[in-house]
Amino acid sequence: MVGHDLEGSAPEHSRDPMSSGPLVATGAAATTASERVRVGASLLTDIDQRQLEAWNDTQQPYSRDECVPQLVAQRAATQPDAVALEADDRTLTYRELNRRANQLAHYLRALGVGPDMFVAVCMERSLDMVVALLGVLKAGGAYVPLDISYPPVRLAFMLEDTQSRVLVTQQSQLARLPAHIAQVVCLDTDAAVLAAQSMGDPMPVASAADLAYVIYTSGSTGQPKGVQITHASLLNLIFWHQQAFAVTAADRATQLASPAFDAAVWELWPYLTIGASVHLPDEDTRVAPVRLRDWLLEQQITITFLPTAIAEAIIALAWPRQAALRYLLTGADTLHYYPSPDLPFRLVNNYGPTENTVVTTSGPVLPRIQPDALPSIGRPIANTQVYILDAQLRRVPIGDIGELYIGGASLSRGYLNRPDLTAERFIRHPFSDVPGAQLYRTGDLARFLQDGRIAFLGRVDTQIKIRGYRIEPDEIVSVLNSHPAVEASVVTATATTESTGDKILVAYIVPASGTQASVTALQEHLRARLPDYMIPVAFVKLEALPLTSNGKVDRAALPALNAANILRDAAPATPRTPIEERIAEIVATTLRLKQVGVDDNFFLLGGHSLLGTQVIARIADTLGVDLSLQALFESPTVAELSREVERLILAKLDAMSDDEIQHLRL
Repeated sequence: MVGHDLEGSAPEHSRDPMSSGPLVATGAAATTASERVRVGASLLTDIDQRQLEAWNDTQQPYSRDECVPQLVAQRAATQPDAVALEADDRTLTYRELNRRANQLAHYLRALGVGPDMFVAVCMERSLDMVVALLGVLKAGGAYVPLDISYPPVRLAFMLEDTQSRVLVTQQSQLARLPAHIAQVVCLDTDAAVLAAQSMGDPMPVASAADLAYVIYTSGSTGQPKGVQITHASLLNLIFWHQQAFAVTAADRATQLASPAFDAAVWELWPYLTIGASVHLPDEDTRVAPVRLRDWLLEQQITITFLPTAIAEAIIALAWPRQAALRYLLTGADTLHYYPSPDLPFRLVNNYGPTENTVVTTSGPVLPRIQPDALPSIGRPIANTQVYILDAQLRRVPIGDIGELYIGGASLSRGYLNRPDLTAERFIRHPFSDVPGAQLYRTGDLARFLQDGRIAFLGRVDTQIKIRGYRIEPDEIVSVLNSHPAVEASVVTATATTESTGDKILVAYIVPASGTQASVTALQEHLRARLPDYMIPVAFVKLEALPLTSNGKVDRAALPALNAANILRDAAPATPRTPIEERIAEIVATTLRLKQVGVDDNFFLLGGHSLLGTQVIARIADTLGVDLSLQALFESPTVAELSREVERLILAKLDAMSDDEIQHLRL
């Protein structure tokens, strides 16, 4: 889930490598960090050896006898009328959730679904989505969540790679899905067929060793890779979470993440297996910090997970002393801020790759005045071991930098259909006597602090994390280089400000001889094959890629992004009306650009939902018009947004009396 990596063109001296804050790990800094790993060869003292072993002594008993389906069924039996799910004033009790999931499970069984068989699920975030995921698990299958915003080419690859026998979806999604051979089950249009199925719990057929789900992450070969998670690994996450945060049936939790993002796993199953209720905010609320805070208060939410960027915005807001919220859990990127001592809840920072079932380390972030280092990523969770090793797989002394390796009960089964990559990243455990024990090589740099907490320090390689998404730049490069106008390219992340971790993707391209690279054509080429979060915001034209003495791309020598070297198809059209001028200024300020044309698309310039809420708030402050986030998605250019604002202003004037208009003029 959390990569906690800081990449980009920030200078290598941006952090003291011996502080507990991140060390930027691309370009020259990456070389420094990698060399530190190779050199970290001083032998452990006996004290270090004993201390490191003590910090990895995380053994806690947990049951593998019953998996998620049985645990949810038990809650339905003991508290049938308790609310399990709520969204948009619609609720499902535990009885209703269990019965509907059972009916889907019986139907999937009739279609041949069983253990280690894949069922694709392509659903909007909703109560029905949870029914679908639980139904697949009850059938004994492994669910494969698909995000409908992904390009059809990418969705087609996932369906082909998993050989999904069945696709569970909604009628509204069918037209956007690629061609496939899976049997389609629509929860809405097939409702009558499903209602005819038994509401009783199906006989369990999946064991702890069987797969629960497969989630795809970015791959360096030009295709995403599927991470296979078993029920046993999922159960370790569930039982650790319930114990660590004292979860009970009285808790009210949230579900905000796309099901294709592994945080959704964490938002659902620890709560639904203990009888708590899970609440789903609408799309506008989940990405607007002020609205989200108010919703959390109104719904009396007690535990929530928020991606780092939104969590940082939330903890900067004023909160009443009395709030139901006990824990705000965060992760998915580097946390830059400490909470105020006035916050009525505890902030907990979490780290973990998808390959280790969402969470690997976790720790509270306490208020701190003028901190000299960024918050740590905590300590290993239950039944999880963290090793910080040098290039020879030797443990480095406490305080030294090394690469972070993970062992324990939460490790995945490896990558689907990728035995070569699995063997490369999941190695034999050199410190375990257990037959077959493995360590996962994360590629993350870290060090142990003196109190056992872990400081994240960047990446060994060029992997990027933006807004919680883990991105392999080589996947983007592979697609870019397939365009006839591109001879060579490299993709990096650049910080948008010096004070935060906000980053954008930048593509440096060498045009093919005799061609003229068009930004629009390149973005369309990428958008047809990659998700939106992997589309570079800016393109820079180079005569040749800078190389190191060994022939690799010298990222440190790439020119810094500036207004002069950004490739554009045409000069930006200037505003024609006062409203266009004001909105162009708001968009440019929000995106930290010097100039924005009236036909420039907010999202193609690097905008995203969180920044969109800032644009909407500034428009409300300066022009007195309340827009929804959906309005920005539907009218993403300055010209289109200005027309919408003008329409709302005129509607407001039409609703005013003559006296109100006269007063407004005065």
